[in-house]
Amino acid sequence: MTTLSPTPRTTVARGRDRAVTDRAALLALLEDALVAHVGIDVGDHPVVLPVAFAVDPDGPDEDGTLYIHGSVAARWLTRSEGSTVCVTVTELDGLVAARSAFHHSMNYRSVVVIGVARVVQDPEEKAHALSLTVDHMVPGRAATLRPHTRKEVVATAVLAVPLHEASMKVRAGGPVDDPEDVEAGVWAGVIPVRRELGAPVPAPECATAPLPTDVVRRAGRLG
Repeated sequence: MTTLSPTPRTTVARGRDRAVTDRAALLALLEDALVAHVGIDVGDHPVVLPVAFAVDPDGPDEDGTLYIHGSVAARWLTRSEGSTVCVTVTELDGLVAARSAFHHSMNYRSVVVIGVARVVQDPEEKAHALSLTVDHMVPGRAATLRPHTRKEVVATAVLAVPLHEASMKVRAGGPVDDPEDVEAGVWAGVIPVRRELGAPVPAPECATAPLPTDVVRRAGRLG
């Protein structure tokens, strides 16, 4: 695998001290995040849409594959074959309250992936991508489900984007204030932001059924 930011368009220009060059950190963030946003030019205007996604570090594309899940009815997705797209993922970790408005900030981890997209046509690769997407939401879930039907595979569109061109930035820590503002004595600090998963709520037909291990583990209910 190459290092991150292998091209000028994915090289961090502003805030270089926050740039991350470790590709393992990128994969860790993509594993942790649940929603991506994809930007694409649809002709007369650009669109940015939230999407479910999954990653295969050993996928067929250079440096691995980012799979985007969608419907065959989504024309922006099915028409993006050969187009350059931009996929972003951001996790917010904290609100940074400084002693001046100028120095307020946020703690975050963010990734930008730019690449030429391809619509996955091979049924086996598409089924693999769909299983990865399910497991990205609830790890281990796909193995407990029936196989995808041919009709389901045909009705679902999957976009593949190489992970080769990517950049990552991270901000962590407290506020960075001017000395005179520190001396003024105004409170400053960080308000942590965390994602919290609640107790699983069963479907009515499963009200008396035991919770499966994959769901319990995902909800953090295993000690």
